Amino acid sequence: MNNRIDIRLQNIRVPRIYQHLLFWLAVYFLVASMYSVQTNFVVSLRNNLFFMPVQIAYYYAIAYWVIPRYLFVNRYFVFTLLLILLVIISTLATRAVGLTFVNPYLIRVMPITDQGYIAYNHRPFFVKLFDMESLVNAFKGVNLIIGFVLAIKLFKMWYERKQAALEAELSALKAQVHPHFLFNTLNNLYALSLDQSLKSPQLILGLSDILRYMLYECNADTVPLEREVFMMQQYVKLEKLRYEDRIDINFTITGDLKHKLIAPLLILPFIENAFKHGTSEKTGQVWINIDMNVTDNHFKLKVANNNPERQPDEDKLAGRGHIGLKNVIKRLDLLYPATSKLKIMNEDETFLIVLDMDLMVERPLKQLENA
Repeated sequence: MNNRIDIRLQNIRVPRIYQHLLFWLAVYFLVASMYSVQTNFVVSLRNNLFFMPVQIAYYYAIAYWVIPRYLFVNRYFVFTLLLILLVIISTLATRAVGLTFVNPYLIRVMPITDQGYIAYNHRPFFVKLFDMESLVNAFKGVNLIIGFVLAIKLFKMWYERKQAALEAELSALKAQVHPHFLFNTLNNLYALSLDQSLKSPQLILGLSDILRYMLYECNADTVPLEREVFMMQQYVKLEKLRYEDRIDINFTITGDLKHKLIAPLLILPFIENAFKHGTSEKTGQVWINIDMNVTDNHFKLKVANNNPERQPDEDKLAGRGHIGLKNVIKRLDLLYPATSKLKIMNEDETFLIVLDMDLMVERPLKQLENA
């Protein structure tokens, strides 16, 4: 996730520097309004103009230097020392600004009759600077808004880092699909080549089409459901070439696939798994049922196949299989955590998966033009 992305309001682009300027302008008027009850709004605006540079420098030093460079790289000791140092400096700077620019102005323009207050302001500068009660008030003043702003900034940083980690994990999972699919398909091609099958060129051509789809169309976060399903049909055709009449495939599609979007290659592992762990591990007549149904934006996929009869020694190796299923389960958890539901039923003779999920709907071009 790019931390430099500008806010876009329809066709209006607000550069990042203006976002910050508008934010600090809002803070300036907010703080001035809060302190105007003690004097008046105009005087408060004037005084706050001197305090704001201290608050701004204090915030950016913490948010863009101390936190990224030390907190996020686990250098907690240095982070704590620098944070304490910045707190002390900002508190003293705030107190110094008050003594130099604010208090004399208030005595000059406001009807202050408290002789004790006036006499206090004639004491030596450093005596007043290190007055404990005044320092506590300066500390509260400089941290009143900055503490809230830093909390927002920390949450934003945490969220962006979390999103970046999720995107990296998704990219890694997505990258695993290609070699896993290629490995299985090359195994099929190898089996046909051993028999010197005339179907090998068709398999290579079909594999080329699917790889072209993977390499050039699956780089986006979503792809049209219609296109994804078509490529799954192409994959099933490749498998039919290999198994010929030994396999009974029932592939049904109901509902309207148009204008629906889905994460690329999300369906492939379920279908691929049915062939790899069903047909290729079982001799004799085998079957696979694939059923896809789309109702509005709801997508339901059912894939059922023969459950291979494993020998006792094979059970020890069973944990090594289903890499594609493990991959897609992680992707579902990351991409559709609240809008998908996956059931896997491993019966004696049947292996069945049922996927229910909500899809994004792509608005037709005419609707976009009329919006």
